[in-house]
Amino acid sequence: MIEYPSAPDTPRSHLPFSPATKVGDLIFVSGQASVDKTGKIVSDSFEGEMRRSIENLRKVLEDAGSDLDHVVQTRNYVRDNDDLVRFNQIYPEYFKAPFPARTTITNCLGAALRYEIECIAVAKKAKE
Repeated sequence: MIEYPSAPDTPRSHLPFSPATKVGDLIFVSGQASVDKTGKIVSDSFEGEMRRSIENLRKVLEDAGSDLDHVVQTRNYVRDNDDLVRFNQIYPEYFKAPFPARTTITNCLGAALRYEIECIAVAKKAKE
Protein backbone atom coordinates (compact mmCIF):
# COMPACT_ATOMS: atom_id res chain seq x y z
CA MET A 1 0.00 0.00 0.00
CA ILE A 2 1.30 3.45 -0.90
CA GLU A 3 0.62 6.33 1.48
CA TYR A 4 1.05 10.07 0.89
CA PRO A 5 1.71 11.50 4.36
CA SER A 6 1.43 15.23 4.93
CA ALA A 7 0.00 17.81 7.28
CA PRO A 8 -1.72 21.13 6.52
CA ASP A 9 1.54 23.02 7.12
CA THR A 10 3.74 20.67 5.07
CA PRO A 11 5.75 22.71 2.55
CA ARG A 12 4.16 22.17 -0.88
CA SER A 13 5.03 22.93 -4.43
CA HIS A 14 2.55 24.11 -7.03
CA LEU A 15 4.09 21.45 -9.31
CA PRO A 16 2.45 18.02 -9.69
CA PHE A 17 4.19 15.85 -7.06
CA SER A 18 3.69 14.74 -3.47
CA PRO A 19 6.07 15.91 -0.74
CA ALA A 20 6.56 12.26 0.29
CA THR A 21 5.39 8.76 -0.43
CA LYS A 22 5.57 5.94 2.06
CA VAL A 23 5.68 2.23 1.28
CA GLY A 24 5.95 0.05 4.38
CA ASP A 25 8.76 1.52 6.47
CA LEU A 26 10.39 3.33 3.53
CA ILE A 27 9.77 7.03 3.00
CA PHE A 28 10.70 8.73 -0.27
CA VAL A 29 10.87 12.53 0.04
CA SER A 30 10.68 14.70 -3.07
CA GLY A 31 13.19 17.48 -3.61
CA GLN A 32 12.92 20.14 -0.93
CA ALA A 33 14.03 23.65 -1.76
CA SER A 34 14.07 27.03 -0.07
CA VAL A 35 10.30 27.60 -0.15
CA ASP A 36 7.69 28.80 2.31
CA LYS A 37 4.57 26.82 3.30
CA THR A 38 2.78 27.90 0.13
CA GLY A 39 5.59 26.73 -2.14
CA LYS A 40 6.86 30.25 -2.91
CA ILE A 41 10.64 30.32 -3.42
CA VAL A 42 12.52 32.20 -0.71
CA SER A 43 15.76 33.49 -2.25
CA ASP A 44 18.71 33.76 0.11
CA SER A 45 22.42 33.12 0.36
CA PHE A 46 23.54 29.55 -0.35
CA GLU A 47 23.69 28.86 3.39
CA GLY A 48 20.24 30.31 4.01
CA GLU A 49 18.71 28.31 1.19
CA MET A 50 20.44 25.10 2.27
CA ARG A 51 19.27 25.45 5.86
CA ARG A 52 15.68 26.29 4.84
CA SER A 53 15.64 23.32 2.43
CA ILE A 54 16.84 20.90 5.12
CA GLU A 55 14.33 22.29 7.62
CA ASN A 56 11.61 21.68 5.01
CA LEU A 57 12.96 18.15 4.61
CA ARG A 58 12.84 17.70 8.39
CA LYS A 59 9.17 18.79 8.45
CA VAL A 60 8.17 16.43 5.63
CA LEU A 61 9.95 13.56 7.40
CA GLU A 62 8.21 14.33 10.71
CA ASP A 63 4.83 14.36 8.94
CA ALA A 64 5.70 10.92 7.56
CA GLY A 65 6.79 9.45 10.92
CA SER A 66 10.55 9.83 10.61
CA ASP A 67 13.38 12.31 11.14
CA LEU A 68 16.85 13.24 9.91
CA ASP A 69 18.44 10.49 12.04
CA HIS A 70 16.55 7.88 10.00
CA VAL A 71 17.67 9.09 6.56
CA VAL A 72 19.52 6.39 4.64
CA GLN A 73 20.29 8.31 1.44
CA THR A 74 20.36 11.93 0.29
CA ARG A 75 20.62 13.48 -3.13
CA ASN A 76 21.85 17.04 -3.09
CA TYR A 77 21.71 19.56 -5.90
CA VAL A 78 24.11 22.51 -5.62
CA ARG A 79 23.76 25.18 -8.28
CA ASP A 80 27.27 26.65 -8.02
CA ASN A 81 30.41 24.56 -7.73
CA ASP A 82 31.91 27.34 -5.58
CA ASP A 83 29.39 26.49 -2.81
CA LEU A 84 30.64 22.91 -2.32
CA VAL A 85 33.04 23.84 0.48
CA ARG A 86 30.25 25.52 2.45
CA PHE A 87 27.89 22.64 1.62
CA ASN A 88 30.33 20.15 3.16
CA GLN A 89 30.70 22.33 6.27
CA ILE A 90 26.94 22.65 6.86
CA TYR A 91 25.91 19.08 5.96
CA PRO A 92 27.31 17.40 9.13
CA GLU A 93 25.32 19.83 11.29
CA TYR A 94 22.19 17.96 10.13
CA PHE A 95 23.43 14.45 9.28
CA LYS A 96 25.71 12.65 11.73
CA ALA A 97 28.31 9.90 11.29
CA PRO A 98 27.94 7.29 10.12
CA PHE A 99 26.47 9.45 7.39
CA PRO A 100 23.69 8.43 5.01
CA ALA A 101 24.69 7.39 1.50
CA ARG A 102 24.97 10.59 -0.52
CA THR A 103 25.05 11.89 -4.07
CA THR A 104 25.84 15.53 -4.83
CA ILE A 105 25.31 17.06 -8.24
CA THR A 106 26.56 20.54 -9.15
CA ASN A 107 25.80 23.06 -11.90
CA CYS A 108 22.31 21.64 -12.24
CA LEU A 109 19.75 24.15 -10.91
CA GLY A 110 18.28 27.15 -12.64
CA ALA A 111 18.77 30.71 -11.44
CA ALA A 112 15.85 30.59 -8.97
CA LEU A 113 17.44 28.03 -6.59
CA ARG A 114 20.89 27.54 -5.11
CA TYR A 115 20.22 24.20 -3.37
CA GLU A 116 17.75 21.32 -3.27
CA ILE A 117 17.72 18.02 -1.32
CA GLU A 118 15.73 14.79 -1.57
CA CYS A 119 16.05 11.64 0.51
CA ILE A 120 15.04 8.11 1.34
CA ALA A 121 14.40 7.38 5.03
CA VAL A 122 12.95 4.67 7.22
CA ALA A 123 10.06 5.22 9.59
CA LYS A 124 10.79 5.49 13.30
CA LYS A 125 9.54 2.61 15.39
CA ALA A 126 6.82 3.37 17.95
CA LYS A 127 9.15 2.89 20.95
CA GLU A 128 11.97 5.11 19.65
